[in-house]
Formats: sequence, structure tokens, C-alpha cells
Amino acid sequence: MKITEALLGEHGVFYAQFDHLEQAVPSAQTLAQVQAQASLLAAGLASHARIENELLFDKLERSGPVAVMYQEHDQIEGDLGQVQESGDLAQAQRLVLHVIQVALDHFTKEEEVLFPMAEQTLGPETLTQLGAQWAQQRRVKLR
Repeated sequence: MKITEALLGEHGVFYAQFDHLEQAVPSAQTLAQVQAQASLLAAGLASHARIENELLFDKLERSGPVAVMYQEHDQIEGDLGQVQESGDLAQAQRLVLHVIQVALDHFTKEEEVLFPMAEQTLGPETLTQLGAQWAQQRRVKLR
């Protein structure tokens, strides 16, 4: 499996989580509820971003679209950190919903620009090797 296919599969899981959060966060009754949901999202997105950065982005030129991807990873992480520091339910809700929009836009850029660029630049053999590294880090058995 190519790394681009693996990362795309991870996006699918996040899309389901985003859909859930878009329903649950606005109706949350306490700041602690929002922070707990954001904490789970942050853990998943941080792991996903780390793997993207280390296995794929670091292999591509750090300018243009790749530089934007790094910046957006930092923005998402920072905004989710602000949710944990917030003392206000409404602010935390807005931040989580904002992060979801930023992440959705980010994923679209990856899927429409960055992953095709990686396919052209790195080629199938390198992408498959990186996919094996992804599987090892994720503890997934590939055949």
C-alpha cells in the first residue's frame, strides 16, 4: 500500500469524527465536554500530522504546497491547544468548529494537490516503501 492511500484512509476516519463533532459540540452543556472531545480529536490529528510530516512531507520540497501543509498542521495543533486553555464554553465550541473547517480545507488540499504531487515526484516504489513504514508505525499488518 502506498503512503498516500494509507493517509487518505485516515482522512476517511476523521471525516466521520468531524461529522459527529459538528453535531455534538454545539449542543455540549459544559466546557469539560467540549475539552474532552477536542482532546480526542487533538490526539488523532497530532498522530496523523506527525506521520505525514515524517514520512511524506519531509521527502518533498519544503516550499510551496508543502510549506502550507506544515503551517496548517501547526495552526490546527495550536487552536486545539487553545480549547484546553479556554475558560469559556462558547469560545471552546467556536474553536473546535473552526478547527474542523481548517482540517477539512487542509485535507482537500492534500487530496487534490499534495498527494498527486507526491505520486508524481516520489513514484510508486518510494510511496510503497513509505506505506510499509506507515503500517509499522500504526502496527498494521500488510500482506
